[in-house]
Amino acid sequence: MAAHLLGVDTGGTFTDFVYLGQNTFRVHKVLSTPANPALAIEQGIQELDLRDIVKSGDLTVIHGTTVATNATLQGNGVETAYITNSGIADVLQIGRQTRFELYNLKTSKAEPPIEQSLVFEINARLDADGKEVTPIDATQLAALRKAVEHRQPVSIAINLLFSFLNDAHEKQIEALFEDKFFVSRSSYVLPEYREYERGITTWVNAWIGPLIKDYMLAVKRLLAPSPISVMQSAGTTIAAEQAANRAVNLLLSGPAGGLSAARLFQEGNIITFDMGGTSTDVSLLSEGIRLTNDNVVGQFPIAVPMADIHTIGAGGGSIAYIDQGGLLQVGPESAGANPGPACYGLGGTSATVTDANLILGRLRPDAFLGGSMSLSRDRAHDALAPLASALSLNINETALGILSIANEHMIQALRHISIQRGFNPNDFTLVCFGGAGGLHLCALAEAMNINRAILPVMSGVLSALGMIATNPGRELIRTYRKGIHQLTEVELRLLFDTLLVEGTTELNAEGVSEIDHRFSLDLRYVGQTFTINVPFTDIPSSEENFHKLHEKQYGHTLDKPVELLNIRVHLEATRAPLNIPLLPTSNPGKPIEVVDLPEIGKKVPVYERDTLGGQQKLDGPALIVDRHATSLVLAGWQLVVDEVGNILLSKN
Repeated sequence: MAAHLLGVDTGGTFTDFVYLGQNTFRVHKVLSTPANPALAIEQGIQELDLRDIVKSGDLTVIHGTTVATNATLQGNGVETAYITNSGIADVLQIGRQTRFELYNLKTSKAEPPIEQSLVFEINARLDADGKEVTPIDATQLAALRKAVEHRQPVSIAINLLFSFLNDAHEKQIEALFEDKFFVSRSSYVLPEYREYERGITTWVNAWIGPLIKDYMLAVKRLLAPSPISVMQSAGTTIAAEQAANRAVNLLLSGPAGGLSAARLFQEGNIITFDMGGTSTDVSLLSEGIRLTNDNVVGQFPIAVPMADIHTIGAGGGSIAYIDQGGLLQVGPESAGANPGPACYGLGGTSATVTDANLILGRLRPDAFLGGSMSLSRDRAHDALAPLASALSLNINETALGILSIANEHMIQALRHISIQRGFNPNDFTLVCFGGAGGLHLCALAEAMNINRAILPVMSGVLSALGMIATNPGRELIRTYRKGIHQLTEVELRLLFDTLLVEGTTELNAEGVSEIDHRFSLDLRYVGQTFTINVPFTDIPSSEENFHKLHEKQYGHTLDKPVELLNIRVHLEATRAPLNIPLLPTSNPGKPIEVVDLPEIGKKVPVYERDTLGGQQKLDGPALIVDRHATSLVLAGWQLVVDEVGNILLSKN
């Protein structure tokens, strides 16, 4: 493990830092700079006094970035050409004809993702077995290059039929343009069946790739000569030099870090709840991070493997308002980092969840961010006053209403990833992190009938901690459709070895030598659309496990043959585990003050988290404060501090 590690998580409101050097952790948080995220990173490094270590080249930085996500959601990609086979130029425009508003009789038509003038066809063809039917000749290539250069796009996406079986044609076209353009080919980005999803994913990769490349160059210049890696959506890291080539794999870069950190403190069944300033991310972990390739980001189906994370627009900065029907609503619009909630005093005037928490006494105005930022109760009051007047409520009642609605949004998200998928929440532990999450943890756990919860050490910056707890790795997939009883072990091993060599080569280029790997199969009954991923040891065991998993997930099995659709390889570096230092022996922490919480109806003790000793026990209600987060323990809950500082909560 490197002598100096720095995890950086850029969020919509705050940028978080966790530094590990000489077995000592330091954490920090600054306001994000959305127009140029690198500025917040530079500020954090200066305030942590790490500039000399950066210049020595001894600092290893792992970064979770929102650049890919924001560019995709805001439609800010670069002009991108799309090259495909003759006769299927309209695939991206047609899509799956899925209605975004199923019951709206006058739903608006989704705009096509790409202008027709940027779509180019080439008369080349492979058959369904990957054999060449129509070759590419030199005249076609010359004409294609001339047409594309005349249009002058910034990047190029290549998506040909059956390229996941034979990538020769795509490589020919890539070689034609890679000297002048940013090029993405589907046989590299997503060698999987379904030409529409493969095409959209490849196009998005090319659409945002140059932005990622420019951003990575800016961050590398800032941190030179220290190395930098980027968190991927699947829960592993990739070197900054390679990140642009797999830009679409960064769409859940930040949230995936929190899942890696949560696994440090709790094995087995956990539900993670990450509430930041702009959004809330929830995920269910059972036997490790669950991956999915059925994702939609903005309007685009993104089929690369990602951590199964459900995100909603509910955070500390979520704005409260009165809708046209006269009802109070909260989010998804956020005040962000600038101007931020009204109480920040940076120009914001809209009431937010943070303002409501401040009004109700849950936040200490002079101790926010360890005292480096002061909150204005008067500004929060002024922001809530128009809402209170419109609702004929007092300020406290309005604040409670805002929090109740925000909680309900988050409860629905938790139900989505648990109850709606057949999991009993009572079998899980709720692990909470993010700067705003601790204030809502107990209320959400009670609503979900969850009796165990954890406030991890460094919970306010846990995603940044997860960055330095994550290993370099790759998730590779390839379609290979065949009946399982027609497969041979030798045949499968050859397929796996091909992907293993590809992933190992990439990781070796990052300086990674010790690599673990896992093989798995996407199986389904013949005639089904969706698959179940099954670990691979041998063919009979995989088929048996498929039947068991199908019955667990759907409640039944079918008397039909099983077929293989995709093979998958997970590669991950072998690295020494991240050890959290033990709490020093100390006397149990005492309350530093008591505060009046209107919704509880009595004064509540306030404890500084850093003063709590190992194995100290407290009964709620209580407020636990630290530099980067505040947590509210409700009545009926007991907390115990473990040996490293995690707060373990249980319902009495």
